[in-house]
Amino acid sequence: MTHAMSLKQRLTTAGMLIAPGAYDAIGARLIEQAGFGAVYMTGAGTSAAYGYPDFGLLTMSEMVENAGRLAKSIGVPLIADADTGYGNELNVIRTVREYEARGVSAIHIEDQVAPKRCGHLDGKEVVSRSEFVSKIKAAVEARRSEQFVIIARTDSRAVVNFDEAVWRANAALDAGAEIAFVEATQSMDEVSLVPRLVKGPCLLNVVGGGRTPLFDLREAEAMGYKVAIVPGVMLQAAIQAGDAALKSLQQTHQPATASQTVGQTFRRLGADEWEGYRQRYNAGPATTNIGLSGLAAASLDVAKVR
Repeated sequence: MTHAMSLKQRLTTAGMLIAPGAYDAIGARLIEQAGFGAVYMTGAGTSAAYGYPDFGLLTMSEMVENAGRLAKSIGVPLIADADTGYGNELNVIRTVREYEARGVSAIHIEDQVAPKRCGHLDGKEVVSRSEFVSKIKAAVEARRSEQFVIIARTDSRAVVNFDEAVWRANAALDAGAEIAFVEATQSMDEVSLVPRLVKGPCLLNVVGGGRTPLFDLREAEAMGYKVAIVPGVMLQAAIQAGDAALKSLQQTHQPATASQTVGQTFRRLGADEWEGYRQRYNAGPATTNIGLSGLAAASLDVAKVR
């Protein structure tokens, strides 16, 4: 629960936490290595990694297992999409316990009618106020540690109106949620009003091509937001880079020149740590072609686990 504790403590400090979105452990590690203080497991990206659009087609088990892979691959907090909680209050209780058991630091649960869809698409429906608040209460009571953060997301801005979204955000905070997430605000005026009207920490969802205007996130921090997630940053980069690499291969019949060696790639994924274990326990010959300048330090780190 160290990750969750650091996230909850972060909410009491000045400034805004930016959590770029990842859908696999590679992206999560890159985000951590880039210096960001948290990673966001995107539900849309996870759906895409399974080969589906973000139409609520994944099960709780599929989402939880992906979250577990991401959480154990990084040393910073993981915030994860938990959709609608995958059913009624009983399902929400199990959902919270499954994510928490895998080392996830926070989840957000929304008020869409299942099957949900991306918050920036048309055709959404939301449950009643009372059902939403009841599910948030169940989530808060289900966690085994108070350091596990519950984020309440409402999609009612698009379905009802902005005032309804603010009401639901405040009601969710009253029910015990630590962060309010008003999805798909539709103008800069609405973006700026949320942290002024919602009586607690607020999360901003930054989606390229979505309903909410894109702007410098330093402005969001000045408005009073505590967390900003950027779900599509890794997914869109992977799609664009993949398209370009495949087009180049078709046209030239030559693979693109790699920006780093195979060994350097493996070092980004923890090779130094594992070579340290190999050396400490004499578990086979060392892999000598990965550029082990950090091996001595890694060996010292390994010694600390004993």
